[in-house]
Amino acid sequence: MTPAGAARPPRIPLLARITTPDGARLTVRALSRQEPQAPVVVLLPAMGMSARNYTPLARALHAQGLTVVTTDLRGHGESLPRPRRGVRFGYREIVEQDIGAVLREVQAAFPEAPRLLLGHSLGGQLGLVHCGVFQPPVAGVVLVASGSAWYRCFGPLEGVRRLLLGQLCAVGAMVLGHWPGERLGFAGRESARLIRDWARQVRTGRYRVRGGCADYERMLRTVRMPVLAVDVEGDDLAPPRAVDHLCAKTPHADVVRWSLTRAGASGKPLGHFRWIRHHTGLVERIAAWAFQVTGADAADTACR
Repeated sequence: MTPAGAARPPRIPLLARITTPDGARLTVRALSRQEPQAPVVVLLPAMGMSARNYTPLARALHAQGLTVVTTDLRGHGESLPRPRRGVRFGYREIVEQDIGAVLREVQAAFPEAPRLLLGHSLGGQLGLVHCGVFQPPVAGVVLVASGSAWYRCFGPLEGVRRLLLGQLCAVGAMVLGHWPGERLGFAGRESARLIRDWARQVRTGRYRVRGGCADYERMLRTVRMPVLAVDVEGDDLAPPRAVDHLCAKTPHADVVRWSLTRAGASGKPLGHFRWIRHHTGLVERIAAWAFQVTGADAADTACR
C-alpha cells in the first residue's frame, strides 16, 4: 500500500534475495555505512505496507549514522508469493521463518555491527514475538506506532466496532480465500490466515497461532532486551493504551516509552502512517537510543 499522493522513491541498494524453507522469496535491501561497527537497524513494515514506502525514513536514519536494512513482510512489495486462494501463511511463517532469515543475512553482511529491529505496527509486534521465541542476537527493538490490536485498548464504543470489524474481516477472508484490502480500504491484499491471526489477537488480546513452535505469549515474557516504544500523536490504530498493552507482555524488558508529538515533528500532521515522512525529532531519538544501547560511538559515524 502506498500512501495517497506519495511518489514512489528510488530503491535502496540490494543486499540479498532469500528463499525460505517453505519457498517464499524475500528481498533485502540496505543503506550501508562505511564504518563496519555502525549499528544496523532492520526495518519491519506495517500490515499492507511496502518497504519502499519507508525509504525517506531509512535515508534519514542513515544520515544519523546508522546502517538501515529494509525488507517486505511476506506477500507485499518485492516478496512472493502474493496472497490468493491456496496461498497460506500468517503470523507463524513471518515469526518463525522470515524474520530469522533476514537477520541471518544481516549478520553475515555486517558481522562487526550490533543489530536492532525497528518495527512499525504489525512489523513491530511480530518482531517482538520473534525476539521472545528465538532470542536472536539483537541489541534492542524499536516499536513505532506498534501496539496490541486487542479491542479493549480502544474504549467501549470503538472497541466493540473493532471487535466486530476484525471478525467480519476474518470471515470475509476465509470466504474469498484472501483479504482484498486494497479494494476495501483496510490493510493491503492479505493472506486469509494472516487476517485470521490478526482477528484472533483483536478478540483475545493474545498472540496465538496454530502449529506454532512455542507459546508466543509465554515467550514474550522472556524478552530481556532494551525496547524503545513510541506512540504517535493522532494515531487511532495504535494509541498509547495499545502500545502499553503490547509492552506489558514483556515485563522483564528494559522498556523506554516515548511520544512523538506534532510539536516535536515541526508542526507537521502525524498519524499511524504520516510519521514515516514527518519524522523530525523521531529519527534523532531512535539514533541516540540505538547508540546508547549498543555502546557505539555516534561521533564516529554520523554525517559522514
